Amino acid sequence: MKRIFGLLLPALLAACYTPEPFEAETVNSASSTQSKIGTLYAVNNEMQICNPSVTQDTVNYPASMLWLNFGGTLYVTPSDSGFPTEAEEHDRLTISDTAGKVLWYVMRDTSEGECQFQDPEWSTHPDFAVALRAYDKKKKNLCLPENLDYGMFAVRFSDKKKFWFYDKEIREDASPHLWVAPDASVDVDDDAETVEGFFGTSNVRLVYVNDDDKIVFVDFANGGLKKSVTLQRPSGKKGWGVDAPMISPDGKFVVYNLTENSSTWEAYVQELSASSTPVKIERWNKSLSEPGQPHWFAYRGRLFVVWIEAPSGKQMFNKELLSNESVQDGSAGRTVMREIRLMAGAPSDLAVEWVGDAREIAPIPMTGGRSPDAKFLSTGYKYGYLLELP
Repeated sequence: MKRIFGLLLPALLAACYTPEPFEAETVNSASSTQSKIGTLYAVNNEMQICNPSVTQDTVNYPASMLWLNFGGTLYVTPSDSGFPTEAEEHDRLTISDTAGKVLWYVMRDTSEGECQFQDPEWSTHPDFAVALRAYDKKKKNLCLPENLDYGMFAVRFSDKKKFWFYDKEIREDASPHLWVAPDASVDVDDDAETVEGFFGTSNVRLVYVNDDDKIVFVDFANGGLKKSVTLQRPSGKKGWGVDAPMISPDGKFVVYNLTENSSTWEAYVQELSASSTPVKIERWNKSLSEPGQPHWFAYRGRLFVVWIEAPSGKQMFNKELLSNESVQDGSAGRTVMREIRLMAGAPSDLAVEWVGDAREIAPIPMTGGRSPDAKFLSTGYKYGYLLELP
Protein backbone atom coordinates (compact mmCIF):
# COMPACT_ATOMS: atom_id res chain seq x y z
CA MET A 1 0.00 0.00 0.00
CA LYS A 2 1.28 3.46 -0.84
CA ARG A 3 0.87 5.81 2.09
CA ILE A 4 -0.72 9.14 1.16
CA PHE A 5 0.73 11.69 3.55
CA GLY A 6 -1.58 14.43 2.36
CA LEU A 7 -4.44 12.60 4.05
CA LEU A 8 -2.74 12.74 7.42
CA LEU A 9 -3.76 16.31 8.25
CA PRO A 10 -7.33 15.67 9.45
CA ALA A 11 -6.14 12.76 11.57
CA LEU A 12 -3.71 14.98 13.45
CA LEU A 13 -6.80 15.94 15.41
CA ALA A 14 -7.27 12.47 16.78
CA ALA A 15 -3.92 11.09 17.84
CA CYS A 16 -0.41 12.07 18.81
CA TYR A 17 1.27 11.90 15.42
CA THR A 18 3.15 15.17 15.76
CA PRO A 19 6.86 14.95 16.66
CA GLU A 20 6.59 17.39 19.57
CA PRO A 21 4.20 17.40 22.55
CA PHE A 22 1.92 20.27 23.37
CA GLU A 23 3.48 22.98 25.50
CA ALA A 24 2.86 22.05 29.11
CA GLU A 25 1.03 24.47 31.37
CA THR A 26 1.12 24.54 35.15
CA VAL A 27 0.12 21.06 36.31
CA ASN A 28 -2.31 20.58 39.16
CA SER A 29 -0.64 18.22 41.64
CA ALA A 30 -3.97 16.96 43.01
CA SER A 31 -4.90 13.50 41.78
CA SER A 32 -8.63 14.20 41.82
CA THR A 33 -11.11 17.02 42.11
CA GLN A 34 -14.73 16.80 43.21
CA SER A 35 -17.49 19.06 42.00
CA LYS A 36 -21.11 18.92 40.94
CA ILE A 37 -20.10 17.16 37.69
CA GLY A 38 -18.63 14.20 39.64
CA THR A 39 -15.08 13.22 40.55
CA LEU A 40 -12.43 14.04 37.97
CA TYR A 41 -9.26 11.95 38.24
CA ALA A 42 -6.09 13.11 36.54
CA VAL A 43 -4.43 10.44 34.38
CA ASN A 44 -0.64 10.77 34.23
CA ASN A 45 -0.88 13.84 36.49
CA GLU A 46 -2.63 15.88 33.78
CA MET A 47 0.29 15.47 31.41
CA GLN A 48 -0.17 14.70 27.73
CA ILE A 49 -1.39 11.24 26.76
CA CYS A 50 -2.69 9.84 23.49
CA ASN A 51 -5.64 7.71 22.36
CA PRO A 52 -7.77 7.49 25.52
CA SER A 53 -10.02 4.42 25.58
CA VAL A 54 -12.28 3.82 28.59
CA THR A 55 -12.35 0.36 30.16
CA GLN A 56 -14.48 -2.33 28.54
CA ASP A 57 -13.74 -4.74 31.40
CA THR A 58 -15.30 -3.53 34.64
CA VAL A 59 -14.35 -6.76 36.43
CA ASN A 60 -10.60 -7.03 35.84
CA TYR A 61 -9.94 -3.36 35.02
CA PRO A 62 -12.60 -1.30 36.80
CA ALA A 63 -12.45 2.51 36.91
CA SER A 64 -9.63 2.63 34.37
CA MET A 65 -8.59 3.43 30.82
CA LEU A 66 -6.20 2.26 28.11
CA TRP A 67 -3.86 4.93 26.79
CA LEU A 68 -0.72 5.54 24.77
CA ASN A 69 2.11 7.48 26.41
CA PHE A 70 3.71 10.40 24.64
CA GLY A 71 7.14 10.39 26.28
CA GLY A 72 9.17 11.80 29.14
CA THR A 73 8.30 11.04 32.77
CA LEU A 74 5.14 9.04 33.39
CA TYR A 75 3.28 9.89 36.60
CA VAL A 76 1.92 6.46 37.47
CA THR A 77 2.56 3.76 40.04
CA PRO A 78 4.28 0.88 38.21
CA SER A 79 3.01 -2.64 38.79
CA ASP A 80 6.50 -4.16 38.49
CA SER A 81 10.12 -3.36 37.65
CA GLY A 82 9.47 -3.93 33.95
CA PHE A 83 7.57 -0.65 33.73
CA PRO A 84 10.07 2.23 33.76
CA THR A 85 8.58 5.65 34.41
CA GLU A 86 11.03 7.34 32.03
CA ALA A 87 9.51 6.73 28.63
CA GLU A 88 10.34 7.17 25.00
CA GLU A 89 7.70 8.32 22.56
CA HIS A 90 4.83 5.79 22.24
CA ASP A 91 6.91 2.94 23.68
CA ARG A 92 4.08 1.21 25.61
CA LEU A 93 0.36 0.67 26.01
CA THR A 94 -0.94 1.16 29.54
CA ILE A 95 -4.11 0.56 31.52
CA SER A 96 -4.21 2.67 34.68
CA ASP A 97 -6.92 3.36 37.24
CA THR A 98 -8.19 6.42 39.10
CA ALA A 99 -5.31 6.18 41.59
CA GLY A 100 -2.72 6.17 38.81
CA LYS A 101 -1.83 2.53 39.43
CA VAL A 102 -0.72 0.55 36.38
CA LEU A 103 -3.08 -2.43 36.04
CA TRP A 104 -1.67 -3.74 32.73
CA TYR A 105 0.92 -2.74 30.17
CA VAL A 106 2.88 -3.98 27.18
CA MET A 107 6.20 -2.50 26.04
CA ARG A 108 7.45 -2.29 22.46
CA ASP A 109 9.82 -5.13 21.60
CA THR A 110 13.04 -3.49 20.48
CA SER A 111 14.60 -6.90 19.86
CA GLU A 112 12.03 -7.30 17.07
CA GLY A 113 12.76 -3.85 15.69
CA GLU A 114 9.63 -2.22 17.11
CA CYS A 115 9.91 1.57 17.22
CA GLN A 116 6.58 2.72 18.61
CA PHE A 117 2.87 2.03 18.97
CA GLN A 118 0.01 4.10 17.57
CA ASP A 119 -3.81 4.25 17.65
CA PRO A 120 -4.65 1.72 20.40
CA GLU A 121 -8.35 1.06 21.06
CA TRP A 122 -10.08 -1.31 23.46
CA SER A 123 -12.14 -3.77 21.45
CA THR A 124 -15.81 -4.55 22.02
CA HIS A 125 -14.63 -7.68 23.87
CA PRO A 126 -13.06 -7.05 27.29
CA ASP A 127 -9.99 -9.25 26.67
CA PHE A 128 -8.65 -7.63 23.50
CA ALA A 129 -7.29 -4.38 22.13
CA VAL A 130 -6.11 -3.41 18.66
CA ALA A 131 -3.23 -1.07 17.77
CA LEU A 132 -0.58 -0.20 15.20
CA ARG A 133 3.13 -0.92 15.51
CA ALA A 134 5.87 0.98 13.68
CA TYR A 135 9.18 -0.62 12.73
CA ASP A 136 12.28 0.71 11.01
CA LYS A 137 11.95 -0.54 7.45
CA LYS A 138 15.66 0.13 6.86
CA LYS A 139 16.40 -2.23 9.76
CA LYS A 140 18.90 0.13 11.36
CA ASN A 141 16.89 0.54 14.59
CA LEU A 142 17.20 4.30 14.30
CA CYS A 143 13.41 4.72 14.21
CA LEU A 144 13.57 7.92 12.18
CA PRO A 145 10.09 9.14 11.19
CA GLU A 146 10.90 8.91 7.48
CA ASN A 147 11.93 5.24 7.88
CA LEU A 148 8.86 4.00 9.75
CA ASP A 149 6.35 1.53 8.38
CA TYR A 150 3.28 0.32 10.28
CA GLY A 151 1.59 -2.99 10.93
CA MET A 152 -1.66 -3.78 12.76
CA PHE A 153 -2.13 -6.23 15.61
CA ALA A 154 -4.51 -7.37 18.33
CA VAL A 155 -3.24 -7.98 21.84
CA ARG A 156 -4.79 -10.24 24.47
CA PHE A 157 -4.89 -8.65 27.90
CA SER A 158 -4.89 -12.03 29.64
CA ASP A 159 -1.40 -13.05 28.44
CA LYS A 160 -0.10 -10.13 26.29
CA LYS A 161 0.13 -12.31 23.18
CA LYS A 162 -0.21 -10.55 19.82
CA PHE A 163 -2.01 -11.50 16.64
CA TRP A 164 -0.92 -9.79 13.43
CA PHE A 165 -3.52 -8.70 10.88
CA TYR A 166 -0.86 -6.91 8.81
CA ASP A 167 2.85 -6.68 9.51
CA LYS A 168 3.51 -3.66 7.26
CA GLU A 169 2.15 -1.13 4.75
CA ILE A 170 -0.59 0.31 6.95
CA ARG A 171 -0.99 4.09 7.25
CA GLU A 172 0.05 5.70 10.51
CA ASP A 173 -3.45 7.05 11.17
CA ALA A 174 -5.45 3.92 10.26
CA SER A 175 -7.48 4.13 13.53
CA PRO A 176 -8.38 0.41 13.73
CA HIS A 177 -11.24 -0.97 15.81
CA LEU A 178 -12.00 -4.60 16.57
CA TRP A 179 -15.22 -6.49 17.26
CA VAL A 180 -15.10 -9.98 18.79
CA ALA A 181 -18.18 -12.09 19.50
CA PRO A 182 -19.09 -11.47 23.15
CA ASP A 183 -19.30 -15.21 23.89
CA ALA A 184 -15.74 -15.87 22.70
CA SER A 185 -13.69 -17.93 25.14
CA VAL A 186 -9.97 -18.45 24.67
CA ASP A 187 -8.26 -21.78 25.23
CA VAL A 188 -4.58 -20.99 25.83
CA ASP A 189 -3.63 -24.36 24.34
CA ASP A 190 -5.11 -23.43 20.95
CA ASP A 191 -2.94 -22.19 18.09
CA ALA A 192 -2.53 -18.46 18.71
CA GLU A 193 -1.40 -17.98 15.09
CA THR A 194 -4.95 -18.52 13.81
CA VAL A 195 -7.94 -16.23 14.23
CA GLU A 196 -10.02 -18.91 15.94
CA GLY A 197 -7.16 -20.00 18.16
CA PHE A 198 -6.22 -16.48 19.25
CA PHE A 199 -9.71 -15.06 19.78
CA GLY A 200 -11.55 -18.27 20.70
CA THR A 201 -13.89 -17.74 17.73
CA SER A 202 -13.79 -16.96 14.02
CA ASN A 203 -16.58 -14.43 14.57
CA VAL A 204 -14.22 -11.45 14.52
CA ARG A 205 -14.57 -8.15 12.65
CA LEU A 206 -12.07 -5.40 11.98
CA VAL A 207 -12.33 -1.88 10.57
CA TYR A 208 -9.61 0.62 9.72
CA VAL A 209 -8.94 3.55 7.37
CA ASN A 210 -6.97 2.78 4.21
CA ASP A 211 -4.72 4.89 1.97
CA ASP A 212 -7.74 5.94 -0.13
CA ASP A 213 -9.27 7.40 3.04
CA LYS A 214 -12.06 4.85 3.12
CA ILE A 215 -13.15 2.47 5.85
CA VAL A 216 -12.10 -1.14 5.24
CA PHE A 217 -14.30 -3.82 6.78
CA VAL A 218 -12.91 -7.32 7.36
CA ASP A 219 -15.18 -10.18 8.47
CA PHE A 220 -13.04 -13.15 9.50
CA ALA A 221 -16.06 -15.48 9.58
CA ASN A 222 -16.68 -14.68 5.90
CA GLY A 223 -13.47 -14.67 3.93
CA GLY A 224 -11.20 -12.59 6.16
CA LEU A 225 -8.55 -10.28 4.72
CA LYS A 226 -8.89 -11.64 1.16
CA LYS A 227 -12.56 -10.66 1.01
CA SER A 228 -12.44 -7.33 2.81
CA VAL A 229 -14.75 -4.60 1.52
CA THR A 230 -14.54 -0.81 1.51
CA LEU A 231 -17.42 1.35 2.64
CA GLN A 232 -18.78 4.22 0.59
CA ARG A 233 -17.71 7.66 1.75
CA PRO A 234 -20.18 10.48 2.44
CA SER A 235 -20.78 12.32 -0.84
CA GLY A 236 -19.60 15.84 -1.52
CA LYS A 237 -16.80 15.73 1.04
CA LYS A 238 -13.68 15.67 -1.08
CA GLY A 239 -10.63 16.45 1.01
CA TRP A 240 -12.30 15.52 4.29
CA GLY A 241 -10.61 12.72 6.25
CA VAL A 242 -12.26 9.67 7.81
CA ASP A 243 -11.37 9.33 11.48
CA ALA A 244 -11.83 6.80 14.28
CA PRO A 245 -14.41 4.26 13.05
CA MET A 246 -15.99 2.30 15.92
CA ILE A 247 -17.94 -0.96 15.48
CA SER A 248 -21.32 -1.27 17.18
CA PRO A 249 -21.89 -3.87 19.93
CA ASP A 250 -23.79 -6.12 17.51
CA GLY A 251 -20.93 -5.95 15.00
CA LYS A 252 -23.13 -4.67 12.15
CA PHE A 253 -22.64 -0.89 12.08
CA VAL A 254 -19.88 1.66 12.45
CA VAL A 255 -19.82 5.25 13.71
CA TYR A 256 -17.07 7.70 12.76
CA ASN A 257 -16.00 11.29 12.20
CA LEU A 258 -15.30 13.04 8.93
CA THR A 259 -12.95 15.99 9.45
CA GLU A 260 -12.03 18.89 7.22
CA ASN A 261 -9.73 20.69 9.68
CA SER A 262 -9.21 21.17 13.42
CA SER A 263 -12.52 22.98 13.87
CA THR A 264 -14.76 21.51 11.16
CA TRP A 265 -16.14 17.98 11.37
CA GLU A 266 -19.22 15.80 11.03
CA ALA A 267 -20.20 12.33 12.29
CA TYR A 268 -21.86 9.39 10.55
CA VAL A 269 -23.45 6.02 11.23
CA GLN A 270 -23.12 3.37 8.52
CA GLU A 271 -23.90 -0.30 8.11
CA LEU A 272 -20.89 -2.56 7.56
CA SER A 273 -21.68 -3.33 3.94
CA ALA A 274 -20.11 -2.30 0.64
CA SER A 275 -23.52 -1.09 -0.57
CA SER A 276 -24.49 0.87 2.55
CA THR A 277 -25.10 4.63 2.61
CA PRO A 278 -23.57 6.86 5.32
CA VAL A 279 -26.21 8.41 7.59
CA LYS A 280 -25.19 11.76 9.03
CA ILE A 281 -25.73 12.31 12.75
CA GLU A 282 -27.67 15.56 12.59
CA ARG A 283 -27.11 18.40 15.02
CA TRP A 284 -29.94 18.75 17.49
CA ASN A 285 -31.47 22.11 18.32
CA LYS A 286 -29.37 22.69 21.45
CA SER A 287 -26.05 21.35 20.19
CA LEU A 288 -22.84 23.36 20.43
CA SER A 289 -21.36 21.77 17.31
CA GLU A 290 -21.43 18.74 15.07
CA PRO A 291 -20.75 15.52 17.03
CA GLY A 292 -17.09 14.73 17.70
CA GLN A 293 -15.39 11.39 18.50
CA PRO A 294 -18.60 9.30 18.65
CA HIS A 295 -18.59 6.05 20.64
CA TRP A 296 -21.17 3.34 21.17
CA PHE A 297 -22.56 2.73 24.65
CA ALA A 298 -24.82 -0.23 25.45
CA TYR A 299 -26.66 -0.43 28.74
CA ARG A 300 -29.32 -2.90 29.89
CA GLY A 301 -30.54 -3.68 26.41
CA ARG A 302 -30.49 -0.08 25.20
CA LEU A 303 -28.01 1.39 22.73
CA PHE A 304 -26.65 4.93 22.67
CA VAL A 305 -24.10 7.01 20.81
CA VAL A 306 -21.90 9.17 23.05
CA TRP A 307 -20.06 12.16 21.56
CA ILE A 308 -18.53 15.51 22.44
CA GLU A 309 -19.54 18.97 21.30
CA ALA A 310 -17.33 22.06 21.26
CA PRO A 311 -18.30 25.74 21.36
CA SER A 312 -17.87 27.76 18.18
CA GLY A 313 -14.20 28.33 17.40
CA LYS A 314 -12.98 25.51 19.64
CA GLN A 315 -11.13 22.47 18.33
CA MET A 316 -12.47 18.94 18.79
CA PHE A 317 -9.71 18.03 21.26
CA ASN A 318 -9.63 20.00 24.46
CA LYS A 319 -6.55 22.02 25.43
CA GLU A 320 -7.75 23.29 28.80
CA LEU A 321 -7.31 21.92 32.32
CA LEU A 322 -10.70 20.34 32.95
CA SER A 323 -9.96 20.19 36.69
CA ASN A 324 -10.53 23.97 36.81
CA GLU A 325 -14.15 24.44 37.84
CA SER A 326 -14.24 27.61 35.74
CA VAL A 327 -14.43 25.48 32.57
CA GLN A 328 -16.86 22.91 33.96
CA ASP A 329 -19.78 24.90 32.59
CA GLY A 330 -19.62 23.79 28.96
CA SER A 331 -17.25 26.58 27.93
CA ALA A 332 -14.60 23.97 26.99
CA GLY A 333 -17.21 21.69 25.45
CA ARG A 334 -19.48 18.95 26.73
CA THR A 335 -20.33 15.27 26.42
CA VAL A 336 -23.77 14.15 25.29
CA MET A 337 -25.49 10.93 24.31
CA ARG A 338 -28.56 9.90 22.38
CA GLU A 339 -30.40 6.62 22.17
CA ILE A 340 -30.45 4.84 18.82
CA ARG A 341 -32.05 1.79 17.21
CA LEU A 342 -30.37 -0.05 14.34
CA MET A 343 -31.78 -2.41 11.74
CA ALA A 344 -29.17 -4.10 9.54
CA GLY A 345 -30.25 -4.84 5.97
CA ALA A 346 -33.04 -2.26 5.97
CA PRO A 347 -33.29 0.76 3.62
CA SER A 348 -31.21 3.68 4.89
CA ASP A 349 -34.27 5.59 6.13
CA LEU A 350 -35.15 2.64 8.38
CA ALA A 351 -31.70 1.33 9.28
CA VAL A 352 -30.98 4.14 11.76
CA GLU A 353 -33.66 5.46 14.11
CA TRP A 354 -33.01 7.95 16.89
CA VAL A 355 -34.98 7.69 20.12
CA GLY A 356 -35.69 10.94 21.96
CA ASP A 357 -33.37 13.93 22.10
CA ALA A 358 -29.67 14.05 22.85
CA ARG A 359 -28.91 14.88 26.47
CA GLU A 360 -25.87 16.20 28.25
CA ILE A 361 -24.08 13.76 30.54
CA ALA A 362 -21.10 15.97 31.43
CA PRO A 363 -20.44 19.70 30.88
CA ILE A 364 -16.87 18.92 29.81
CA PRO A 365 -15.66 17.13 26.64
CA MET A 366 -14.67 13.47 27.22
CA THR A 367 -13.50 11.86 23.98
CA GLY A 368 -12.68 8.30 25.10
CA GLY A 369 -16.14 6.78 25.58
CA ARG A 370 -18.33 5.63 28.47
CA SER A 371 -17.68 2.45 30.47
CA PRO A 372 -20.18 -0.46 30.26
CA ASP A 373 -21.23 0.07 33.88
CA ALA A 374 -22.10 3.69 32.95
CA LYS A 375 -19.92 5.06 35.76
CA PHE A 376 -16.93 6.51 33.91
CA LEU A 377 -15.97 8.70 30.97
CA SER A 378 -12.39 9.14 29.75
CA THR A 379 -10.43 11.67 27.72
CA GLY A 380 -6.89 12.55 26.76
CA TYR A 381 -4.55 14.17 24.21
CA LYS A 382 -3.34 17.34 25.94
CA TYR A 383 -4.56 16.26 29.37
CA GLY A 384 -5.80 12.86 30.52
CA TYR A 385 -8.77 12.32 32.83
CA LEU A 386 -11.25 9.78 34.09
CA LEU A 387 -14.56 11.25 35.20
CA GLU A 388 -16.67 9.30 37.69
CA LEU A 389 -20.20 10.47 37.07
CA PRO A 390 -22.35 11.43 40.10
